[in-house]
Amino acid sequence: MDRRTFVGTIGGSLAGVALAAVGQPTKIPVVGFLRTTRPPQSYIDAFEQGLRERGYTPGKNILIEYRLGNGTNAETSRLASELVDLKVDVIVAGGGLATRAAQSVTTTIPIVMSAASDPVGTGLVASLARPGANITGSSIVSWDLFAKRLELLRQVLPNVSRVAVLINRLNLAPANGWNEALAAAATLGVTLQRIDVQSAAEFDDAFATMGKGRAEALIVVQSNIFETAPYRIQQLATSNRIPAMYGLRTSTDAGGLMSYGPSVRDLYAYAAVFVDKILKGAKPADLPVEQPTKFELVINMKTAKALGLTIPQSLLLRADAIIQ
Repeated sequence: MDRRTFVGTIGGSLAGVALAAVGQPTKIPVVGFLRTTRPPQSYIDAFEQGLRERGYTPGKNILIEYRLGNGTNAETSRLASELVDLKVDVIVAGGGLATRAAQSVTTTIPIVMSAASDPVGTGLVASLARPGANITGSSIVSWDLFAKRLELLRQVLPNVSRVAVLINRLNLAPANGWNEALAAAATLGVTLQRIDVQSAAEFDDAFATMGKGRAEALIVVQSNIFETAPYRIQQLATSNRIPAMYGLRTSTDAGGLMSYGPSVRDLYAYAAVFVDKILKGAKPADLPVEQPTKFELVINMKTAKALGLTIPQSLLLRADAIIQ
Protein backbone atom coordinates (compact mmCIF):
# COMPACT_ATOMS: atom_id res chain seq x y z
CA MET A 1 0.00 0.00 0.00
CA ASP A 2 2.99 2.33 -0.24
CA ARG A 3 2.17 5.70 -1.68
CA ARG A 4 -1.20 4.83 -3.06
CA THR A 5 -4.79 5.11 -2.14
CA PHE A 6 -6.46 2.14 -0.52
CA VAL A 7 -9.33 2.40 -3.02
CA GLY A 8 -8.22 4.44 -6.00
CA THR A 9 -7.15 8.01 -6.49
CA ILE A 10 -8.49 11.29 -5.26
CA GLY A 11 -9.63 12.04 -8.79
CA GLY A 12 -11.72 8.89 -8.67
CA SER A 13 -13.23 9.93 -5.37
CA LEU A 14 -14.33 13.28 -6.73
CA ALA A 15 -15.95 11.59 -9.69
CA GLY A 16 -17.83 9.26 -7.39
CA VAL A 17 -19.59 11.65 -5.05
CA ALA A 18 -22.63 10.33 -3.27
CA LEU A 19 -26.01 12.00 -3.49
CA ALA A 20 -27.77 12.97 -0.30
CA ALA A 21 -31.47 12.32 0.19
CA VAL A 22 -32.24 15.88 -0.86
CA GLY A 23 -30.35 15.41 -4.11
CA GLN A 24 -27.36 17.54 -3.18
CA PRO A 25 -23.88 16.15 -3.75
CA THR A 26 -22.13 15.07 -0.57
CA LYS A 27 -18.36 15.12 -0.58
CA ILE A 28 -16.79 11.86 0.51
CA PRO A 29 -14.25 12.61 3.27
CA VAL A 30 -10.65 11.71 2.53
CA VAL A 31 -8.26 10.68 5.29
CA GLY A 32 -4.51 10.72 4.83
CA PHE A 33 -2.61 7.97 6.66
CA LEU A 34 1.06 8.84 7.16
CA ARG A 35 3.85 6.70 8.58
CA THR A 36 7.62 6.87 8.38
CA THR A 37 7.62 3.13 7.60
CA ARG A 38 5.13 0.42 6.67
CA PRO A 39 3.32 -0.64 9.86
CA PRO A 40 2.25 -4.14 10.82
CA GLN A 41 -0.90 -4.95 8.87
CA SER A 42 -2.75 -5.35 12.17
CA TYR A 43 -2.45 -1.59 12.78
CA ILE A 44 -4.06 -0.76 9.45
CA ASP A 45 -6.75 -3.38 10.01
CA ALA A 46 -7.48 -1.95 13.46
CA PHE A 47 -7.83 1.59 12.12
CA GLU A 48 -10.15 0.54 9.31
CA GLN A 49 -12.21 -1.60 11.68
CA GLY A 50 -12.49 1.39 14.00
CA LEU A 51 -13.90 3.40 11.11
CA ARG A 52 -16.40 0.67 10.26
CA GLU A 53 -17.63 0.60 13.84
CA ARG A 54 -18.46 4.28 13.43
CA GLY A 55 -20.37 3.86 10.21
CA TYR A 56 -17.61 4.42 7.67
CA THR A 57 -16.84 1.92 4.93
CA PRO A 58 -13.50 2.51 3.19
CA GLY A 59 -14.12 2.92 -0.52
CA LYS A 60 -17.78 3.86 -0.09
CA ASN A 61 -18.37 6.74 2.29
CA ILE A 62 -14.76 7.43 3.22
CA LEU A 63 -11.48 7.19 1.32
CA ILE A 64 -8.02 6.60 2.76
CA GLU A 65 -4.82 7.85 1.16
CA TYR A 66 -1.92 5.76 2.49
CA ARG A 67 1.55 7.27 2.46
CA LEU A 68 4.14 4.93 3.97
CA GLY A 69 7.74 6.12 4.00
CA ASN A 70 11.14 4.49 3.78
CA GLY A 71 12.26 5.44 7.28
CA THR A 72 13.85 8.79 6.46
CA ASN A 73 12.62 12.18 7.63
CA ALA A 74 13.02 13.65 4.15
CA GLU A 75 10.76 11.04 2.56
CA THR A 76 8.17 11.34 5.33
CA SER A 77 8.08 15.12 4.89
CA ARG A 78 7.63 14.72 1.14
CA LEU A 79 4.74 12.32 1.66
CA ALA A 80 3.15 14.70 4.17
CA SER A 81 3.31 17.45 1.55
CA GLU A 82 1.58 15.13 -0.93
CA LEU A 83 -1.32 14.71 1.47
CA VAL A 84 -1.60 18.46 1.92
CA ASP A 85 -1.59 18.96 -1.85
CA LEU A 86 -4.41 16.41 -2.09
CA LYS A 87 -6.40 18.53 0.37
CA VAL A 88 -7.29 15.59 2.60
CA ASP A 89 -9.76 16.30 5.39
CA VAL A 90 -7.72 14.71 8.19
CA ILE A 91 -4.21 13.29 8.49
CA VAL A 92 -3.65 10.27 10.74
CA ALA A 93 0.05 10.26 11.62
CA GLY A 94 1.60 7.13 13.10
CA GLY A 95 4.29 8.03 15.63
CA GLY A 96 6.05 11.22 16.59
CA LEU A 97 8.19 11.60 13.47
CA ALA A 98 5.22 11.34 11.11
CA THR A 99 3.29 13.79 13.29
CA ARG A 100 6.18 16.26 13.19
CA ALA A 101 6.38 15.90 9.40
CA ALA A 102 2.66 16.66 9.06
CA GLN A 103 2.93 19.52 11.55
CA SER A 104 5.69 21.11 9.48
CA VAL A 105 3.58 21.32 6.32
CA THR A 106 0.12 22.30 7.58
CA THR A 107 -1.39 24.34 10.38
CA THR A 108 -4.95 23.98 9.12
CA ILE A 109 -5.59 20.33 8.26
CA PRO A 110 -6.46 18.41 11.45
CA ILE A 111 -3.80 15.89 12.47
CA VAL A 112 -4.59 12.81 14.55
CA MET A 113 -1.35 11.42 15.97
CA SER A 114 -1.32 7.77 16.93
CA ALA A 115 1.20 6.37 19.42
CA ALA A 116 3.40 9.47 19.53
CA SER A 117 5.92 9.43 22.36
CA ASP A 118 5.67 12.31 24.86
CA PRO A 119 3.91 14.81 22.56
CA VAL A 120 4.16 17.59 25.14
CA GLY A 121 7.87 17.16 25.78
CA THR A 122 8.59 16.99 22.06
CA GLY A 123 6.53 20.09 21.29
CA LEU A 124 3.78 18.46 19.25
CA VAL A 125 1.00 19.73 21.55
CA ALA A 126 0.75 22.40 24.22
CA SER A 127 -0.71 20.04 26.81
CA LEU A 128 -2.54 16.73 26.97
CA ALA A 129 -5.76 18.33 28.20
CA ARG A 130 -5.70 21.24 25.74
CA PRO A 131 -3.54 20.31 22.75
CA GLY A 132 -3.99 23.63 20.96
CA ALA A 133 -3.45 24.20 17.23
CA ASN A 134 -4.40 21.39 14.82
CA ILE A 135 -3.05 18.24 16.51
CA THR A 136 -4.61 15.73 18.90
CA GLY A 137 -4.68 11.94 19.20
CA SER A 138 -2.98 9.36 21.39
CA SER A 139 0.40 9.34 23.08
CA ILE A 140 2.55 6.41 24.06
CA VAL A 141 4.86 6.27 27.04
CA SER A 142 8.38 5.26 26.16
CA TRP A 143 11.12 6.22 28.58
CA ASP A 144 8.57 6.29 31.40
CA LEU A 145 8.39 2.49 31.19
CA PHE A 146 12.14 1.91 30.90
CA ALA A 147 12.62 1.19 34.61
CA LYS A 148 9.73 -1.29 34.57
CA ARG A 149 11.12 -3.10 31.54
CA LEU A 150 14.55 -3.31 33.12
CA GLU A 151 13.05 -4.65 36.34
CA LEU A 152 11.13 -7.35 34.44
CA LEU A 153 14.25 -8.28 32.51
CA ARG A 154 16.17 -8.65 35.75
CA GLN A 155 13.62 -11.13 37.01
CA VAL A 156 14.74 -13.42 34.19
CA LEU A 157 18.41 -12.44 34.50
CA PRO A 158 18.95 -11.57 38.18
CA ASN A 159 22.72 -11.20 37.76
CA VAL A 160 22.68 -9.04 34.63
CA SER A 161 25.03 -6.06 34.89
CA ARG A 162 25.49 -4.81 31.29
CA VAL A 163 22.44 -4.02 29.16
CA ALA A 164 22.51 -2.59 25.65
CA VAL A 165 19.79 -0.11 24.67
CA LEU A 166 18.84 0.10 20.98
CA ILE A 167 17.46 3.49 19.96
CA ASN A 168 16.34 5.11 16.71
CA ARG A 169 18.55 8.19 16.60
CA LEU A 170 15.91 10.04 14.58
CA ASN A 171 13.25 9.62 17.25
CA LEU A 172 11.68 12.64 18.84
CA ALA A 173 12.34 12.22 22.54
CA PRO A 174 12.64 14.48 25.57
CA ALA A 175 16.24 15.29 26.42
CA ASN A 176 15.92 13.87 29.91
CA GLY A 177 14.70 10.43 28.76
CA TRP A 178 18.14 8.87 28.53
CA ASN A 179 19.25 10.44 31.80
CA GLU A 180 16.23 8.94 33.54
CA ALA A 181 17.10 5.55 32.06
CA LEU A 182 20.66 5.84 33.36
CA ALA A 183 19.38 6.73 36.81
CA ALA A 184 16.96 3.78 36.84
CA ALA A 185 19.75 1.42 35.80
CA ALA A 186 22.13 2.78 38.42
CA THR A 187 19.69 1.98 41.22
CA LEU A 188 19.74 -1.65 40.05
CA GLY A 189 23.50 -1.78 39.62
CA VAL A 190 23.24 -2.05 35.83
CA THR A 191 25.45 -0.32 33.25
CA LEU A 192 23.76 0.75 30.02
CA GLN A 193 25.35 0.71 26.58
CA ARG A 194 23.51 3.09 24.24
CA ILE A 195 23.47 2.13 20.56
CA ASP A 196 21.82 4.49 18.06
CA VAL A 197 20.67 3.41 14.60
CA GLN A 198 18.43 4.97 12.00
CA SER A 199 17.73 2.12 9.58
CA ALA A 200 17.60 -1.66 9.43
CA ALA A 201 20.85 -1.61 7.45
CA GLU A 202 22.64 -0.77 10.70
CA PHE A 203 21.27 -3.66 12.77
CA ASP A 204 24.17 -6.03 12.11
CA ASP A 205 26.73 -3.43 13.14
CA ALA A 206 24.65 -2.62 16.21
CA PHE A 207 24.81 -6.21 17.43
CA ALA A 208 28.52 -6.34 16.68
CA THR A 209 28.90 -3.29 18.93
CA MET A 210 26.89 -5.05 21.65
CA GLY A 211 29.28 -7.97 21.44
CA LYS A 212 32.30 -5.73 21.81
CA GLY A 213 30.66 -4.14 24.84
CA ARG A 214 29.90 -7.58 26.30
CA ALA A 215 26.20 -6.81 26.58
CA GLU A 216 24.32 -9.47 28.53
CA ALA A 217 20.84 -8.31 27.55
CA LEU A 218 19.07 -5.78 25.34
CA ILE A 219 16.22 -3.31 25.67
CA VAL A 220 14.75 -2.04 22.40
CA VAL A 221 13.14 1.41 22.69
CA GLN A 222 10.05 1.25 20.50
CA SER A 223 10.22 2.94 17.11
CA ASN A 224 8.71 2.45 13.68
CA ILE A 225 11.97 1.12 12.22
CA PHE A 226 12.04 -1.71 14.76
CA GLU A 227 8.41 -2.58 14.02
CA THR A 228 9.22 -2.81 10.32
CA ALA A 229 11.95 -5.43 10.77
CA PRO A 230 11.16 -7.27 14.04
CA TYR A 231 12.18 -10.67 12.68
CA ARG A 232 15.66 -9.43 11.81
CA ILE A 233 16.21 -8.00 15.28
CA GLN A 234 15.06 -11.15 17.05
CA GLN A 235 17.18 -13.32 14.72
CA LEU A 236 20.26 -11.27 15.60
CA ALA A 237 19.38 -11.32 19.30
CA THR A 238 18.91 -15.09 19.32
CA SER A 239 21.99 -15.87 17.22
CA ASN A 240 24.09 -13.64 19.48
CA ARG A 241 22.37 -15.18 22.53
CA ILE A 242 21.25 -11.79 23.83
CA PRO A 243 17.91 -11.85 25.72
CA ALA A 244 15.88 -8.84 24.59
CA MET A 245 13.03 -6.84 26.07
CA TYR A 246 10.78 -4.86 23.73
CA GLY A 247 8.09 -2.25 24.13
CA LEU A 248 5.60 -3.72 21.68
CA ARG A 249 3.92 -7.09 21.42
CA THR A 250 4.53 -7.26 17.67
CA SER A 251 8.22 -7.84 18.44
CA THR A 252 7.48 -10.71 20.82
CA ASP A 253 5.08 -12.24 18.30
CA ALA A 254 8.00 -12.13 15.85
CA GLY A 255 10.21 -14.10 18.22
CA GLY A 256 11.45 -11.58 20.76
CA LEU A 257 11.86 -12.83 24.32
CA MET A 258 9.63 -10.38 26.20
CA SER A 259 7.66 -7.20 25.73
CA TYR A 260 5.95 -4.81 28.08
CA GLY A 261 3.89 -1.89 26.92
CA PRO A 262 0.56 -0.67 25.62
CA SER A 263 -1.34 -2.18 22.70
CA VAL A 264 -0.45 0.04 19.75
CA ARG A 265 -3.06 -1.79 17.74
CA ASP A 266 -5.70 -0.43 20.13
CA LEU A 267 -4.31 3.09 19.70
CA TYR A 268 -4.70 2.84 15.92
CA ALA A 269 -8.25 1.62 16.40
CA TYR A 270 -8.91 4.61 18.64
CA ALA A 271 -7.56 6.98 15.99
CA ALA A 272 -10.85 6.32 14.20
CA VAL A 273 -12.69 7.87 17.15
CA PHE A 274 -10.76 11.12 16.69
CA VAL A 275 -11.31 11.05 12.93
CA ASP A 276 -15.05 10.60 13.42
CA LYS A 277 -15.27 13.50 15.89
CA ILE A 278 -13.27 15.80 13.63
CA LEU A 279 -15.32 14.95 10.54
CA LYS A 280 -18.41 15.82 12.58
CA GLY A 281 -17.03 19.25 13.40
CA ALA A 282 -14.85 18.91 16.50
CA LYS A 283 -11.61 20.90 16.63
CA PRO A 284 -8.35 19.10 17.45
CA ALA A 285 -7.42 21.88 19.86
CA ASP A 286 -10.44 20.97 22.00
CA LEU A 287 -9.95 17.18 22.02
CA PRO A 288 -7.71 15.98 24.87
CA VAL A 289 -4.83 13.68 23.99
CA GLU A 290 -5.54 10.12 25.13
CA GLN A 291 -2.98 8.00 26.96
CA PRO A 292 -2.93 4.20 27.22
CA THR A 293 -4.23 2.80 30.49
CA LYS A 294 -3.54 -0.89 29.91
CA PHE A 295 -0.08 -2.39 29.58
CA GLU A 296 0.56 -6.00 28.66
CA LEU A 297 3.43 -8.32 29.48
CA VAL A 298 4.06 -10.93 26.79
CA ILE A 299 6.62 -13.74 27.08
CA ASN A 300 7.84 -15.96 24.25
CA MET A 301 8.64 -19.35 25.78
CA LYS A 302 10.05 -20.75 22.54
CA THR A 303 12.68 -18.01 22.52
CA ALA A 304 13.37 -18.49 26.22
CA LYS A 305 14.07 -22.17 25.56
CA ALA A 306 16.33 -21.35 22.60
CA LEU A 307 18.33 -19.03 24.86
CA GLY A 308 18.46 -21.59 27.66
CA LEU A 309 16.53 -19.36 30.04
CA THR A 310 14.13 -20.36 32.80
CA ILE A 311 11.26 -17.93 33.25
CA PRO A 312 10.27 -17.64 36.93
CA GLN A 313 6.80 -18.93 37.71
CA SER A 314 5.98 -15.64 39.40
CA LEU A 315 6.62 -13.82 36.11
CA LEU A 316 4.57 -16.30 34.10
CA LEU A 317 1.64 -15.71 36.42
CA ARG A 318 1.88 -11.96 35.76
CA ALA A 319 2.03 -12.36 31.98
CA ASP A 320 -0.96 -11.27 29.91
CA ALA A 321 0.06 -13.63 27.12
CA ILE A 322 2.50 -16.52 26.79
CA ILE A 323 3.68 -17.59 23.35
CA GLN A 324 4.56 -21.29 23.27
